[in-house]
Amino acid sequence: MARTGLTISAALLMPLLSPLLAPVLAPPAAEALELRGSTFFARPPWKADLVSYRTTVGDPRAEYFFSVELEEDAGAALGGLLIRQSEGPERIWPFSIDRTRAFLGRPRGRGEPIPVEAEASEGEIRVVFPEPVAPGSTVTVVLKPWSNPVTAATYLFQVTAFPAGPNPNPTPLGSARLRIYRPDWR
Repeated sequence: MARTGLTISAALLMPLLSPLLAPVLAPPAAEALELRGSTFFARPPWKADLVSYRTTVGDPRAEYFFSVELEEDAGAALGGLLIRQSEGPERIWPFSIDRTRAFLGRPRGRGEPIPVEAEASEGEIRVVFPEPVAPGSTVTVVLKPWSNPVTAATYLFQVTAFPAGPNPNPTPLGSARLRIYRPDWR
């Protein structure tokens, strides 16, 4: 009986105590998770999707859409991405870095554009968001090659996410696959 009495007493007290305990029990606001001077995602994004609507060899109008989704409880905003080609017969083909852009949402459901800065080095493109992408958002980065490769094949890109904050700890998102086809004109 005493056990039941305690349960009832706690149940009766909780409505009275909850306004006082709410600030203590509430989850912290979305802030960057920092440990030993480095910034981490508490719950990192886990993949990058790649879509291109122009996939024939040599197409000069091709664009590559890399989408990354951040969970509400990511623990840090998205500060940038590193996109590195890892497989394909043409190891490096040029991109129009000045035409790189980003927006919230996915390719067919484009949201508002967001500022982006990009720089390229051999085989990789680093994308930085001057205004980091908030947790709970999906962001799409659009890369514009001069043209698709001239060799039909599967090309893989390794994508790495960086949280916004000091000394960001990178999170690999795996491979994004791009298939380039040779048209059959028979």
